[in-house]
Amino acid sequence: MQGLGKVLGIIILVAGLIVVKSSIYTVSEGKQVIITQFGKPIGMPVTTAGVHFKKPFIQEARYVDKRILEWDGYPNQIPTKDKKYIAVDTTARWKIVDALKFIQTVQSERGAKARLDAVLDASTRDVISNHNLVEAVRTSNNILDTLKQKKEDQDKRMAEGGELIEEEVTGEIAPIKTGREKLSLKIAEAASSELSEFGIELIDVQLRRISYEASVEKKVYERMISERQRIAQKIKSIGLGERSKIEGRISRDLRTIQSLAYRKAQEVRGKADATAANISAKAFSQNPKFYEFIRTMEAYTKSLKDDTNFLLSADSDFLKYLRNQ
Repeated sequence: MQGLGKVLGIIILVAGLIVVKSSIYTVSEGKQVIITQFGKPIGMPVTTAGVHFKKPFIQEARYVDKRILEWDGYPNQIPTKDKKYIAVDTTARWKIVDALKFIQTVQSERGAKARLDAVLDASTRDVISNHNLVEAVRTSNNILDTLKQKKEDQDKRMAEGGELIEEEVTGEIAPIKTGREKLSLKIAEAASSELSEFGIELIDVQLRRISYEASVEKKVYERMISERQRIAQKIKSIGLGERSKIEGRISRDLRTIQSLAYRKAQEVRGKADATAANISAKAFSQNPKFYEFIRTMEAYTKSLKDDTNFLLSADSDFLKYLRNQ
């Protein structure tokens, strides 16, 4: 009997532990709990962290996340209002604000993701297809403001005699009225009303990446390369023109300097020759016979060479200084 009592006590203890374990559940800081009885949710969500109790065996604790969760969509091919086919990749942040409604409608996060896929993809398609491509690409009109300022600077430079330089961005650039950020807000607004029915609050939606279709993207890159090459050639042509102007100006200045230097040298040489002639004239005028002698010696030096033959009479005046007087 004593052994039977011990076995019975152990059975009662084990059963009591099982009952206690089935009636206790814990809630962490990032979770909330819905109690279900025979699969049917009862009562309000338990959001307070700590140890809680429920009816054993017939009730079950369903854990629901209350943190901010992420959703990543799949890139979708969407035509814009101006007939441009683009791939749009979106991402969003959401959280469960009504755990009871969440359990009753989508059951789990997997079911919520399926709903998010359908709702957000549809909202993204509707918003993007009702706007031009430029609205989804740019957020503001800063590029137009920058180009306007550059044009004013260019006009000022040309007014001062400068050259026209090709802008880095050419072609017609359309201004935006909505912009990328506001498109994201429109998508979030359109999807929020539908998701609220599932106890989900949509925090924000972001257009993570927008790209052309592969076949179109290649043509766009080729056009961009061609445009940049044209701009580079334009700038190079302007540079060559500037070089030719500088070289021409240098050549003209050099000729001017050489001409002035030659004229100055000729003036100095002419003054020197005149001074020398004046000095010689004064010197020779003091002794005409000495002048005659010097001039005759110069004539001898220039005319009487080794290979020169003269036929002159013995009494020629030209040889008077060579005769034995």
